[in-house]
Amino acid sequence: MTAKGNQGGSNNMAAFKDKEKPMHVRQSNITAAKSVADAIRTSLGPKGMDKMIQSGNGDVTITNDGATILKQMQVLHPAAKMLVELSKAQDIEAGDGTTTVVVIAGSLLDAASRLLLKGIHPTIISEAFEKAATKSVEILTGMAIPVQLSDRDSLLKSATTSLSSKVVSQHSSLLSPLAVDAVMKVIDPAVAVNVDLRDIKIIKKLGGTVDDTELIDGLCLDAKASGSGPHRMEKAKVGLVQFCISPPKTDMENNVIVSDYAQMDRILREERQYILNIVKQIKKVGCNVLFIQKSILRDALSDLGEHFLGKMKIMVVKDIEREDIEFICKSLGCKPIASLDHFTPEMLGSAELVEEVQLGSGKAVKVTGVAIPGRTVSIVVRGSNKLVLDEAERSIHDALCVIRCLVKKRALIAGGGAPEIEISMRLAEYANTLSGLEQYCFREFAGALEVIPYTLAENAGLHPVSTVTELRHRHSLGEKTAGINVRKGAITNILEENVVQPLLVSTSAITLAAETVRSIMKIDDIVNTH
Repeated sequence: MTAKGNQGGSNNMAAFKDKEKPMHVRQSNITAAKSVADAIRTSLGPKGMDKMIQSGNGDVTITNDGATILKQMQVLHPAAKMLVELSKAQDIEAGDGTTTVVVIAGSLLDAASRLLLKGIHPTIISEAFEKAATKSVEILTGMAIPVQLSDRDSLLKSATTSLSSKVVSQHSSLLSPLAVDAVMKVIDPAVAVNVDLRDIKIIKKLGGTVDDTELIDGLCLDAKASGSGPHRMEKAKVGLVQFCISPPKTDMENNVIVSDYAQMDRILREERQYILNIVKQIKKVGCNVLFIQKSILRDALSDLGEHFLGKMKIMVVKDIEREDIEFICKSLGCKPIASLDHFTPEMLGSAELVEEVQLGSGKAVKVTGVAIPGRTVSIVVRGSNKLVLDEAERSIHDALCVIRCLVKKRALIAGGGAPEIEISMRLAEYANTLSGLEQYCFREFAGALEVIPYTLAENAGLHPVSTVTELRHRHSLGEKTAGINVRKGAITNILEENVVQPLLVSTSAITLAAETVRSIMKIDDIVNTH
């Protein structure tokens, strides 16, 4: 009897303990993910701090870009890895707001853990959060200002806002127009619904300052003209070849043993004849600038070939990377030529000028005045040291993504924490119309979004609580666009300060953050496989 009683007791205990495990797992997931969010929180906004990341091989990166920071961080916890994936997803979808999305997710997790402590079931929380996110997107869309791509001013404002939180923010007057022009050149504003950023080639050259960054209408290659040939060619006919101008090799390793001198002579003569034949054919077609793709198997261009091409006054640029081929073809309207038989005039591209220019310590080949210009542009980014250069490239990429967001969804909203507070208040109002547990969840969701203005204020050195309270007060008076003006340290109408961001950045940030939080909430156990 007693034995049975004990057994029963121990069974009950076991059942009770089992319940504890999912709770611990959830709590540990939430804590891990929140710690990632807190690490990145300080770099939000124009007054955010930068992170210095040192990799194992001693490379140092200084950056403010959420996606970059998280990508380089060594995150061990699986739930924290989800936040890294989240910022990657935001980087692909919108390109900007990678810090925002992680901060929102951290705050939502905090809200979720408070709801769990109240004893609300995780499934209910996650369903309510999904509804709240959908509602938030509705509210955002309702307060958005439609924008036309011809309205250059608005595009510039949103690019400048994106750059304001970066190291290169003082150069935003130069980089914003550059980003806008680059995107406008590669799309047809009337019909475009997306921008392929691969059409915008960014070349980094050490030396000079960020001010020397320029947009090249045409093509710029990070390569130099080789050999004895000309280094500048007007009225150029450009051929892009993928075959080698060098003596053929057999597929296998082999040695030819030559016994007497006459045979040796004949081999050399044949070789000269072979190469001369190729070069003559190239000249015959009227090509005077030759781009040669890098070859792995043998020299793409032998010394002899280089000498002949130089004599024929053909400018040669060799070692073109395989991945640049498509871009060059698009830019110049030429086609890659895979063998000598296909070397015909219609495969060539024509340009006014191909020249080798000095850029900082290195050289680059610039092609301008293309006859049939493709929709591509090159941006040459300059910087005094490698860290600034890399950061400038990331900042330009973010600015390009912001313009791309406006092409995808042509609407702007205010920045500076204004939309988040607006959603937060609207959701709280909407929550009063709901019944039961959903109301709680909506309230917490609404409160969680206040983390953005709170963090903005905190990073700007303002008093966060009083600033957010004041901001909420202004919004309750109906000032939808009141936001935190970081420069003046006060709350003003943020549209007058030209702080705007694309609608897509905010909507995708909230949707993606809510999705991630839902999936973290649904996890109740972590199983390791060996």
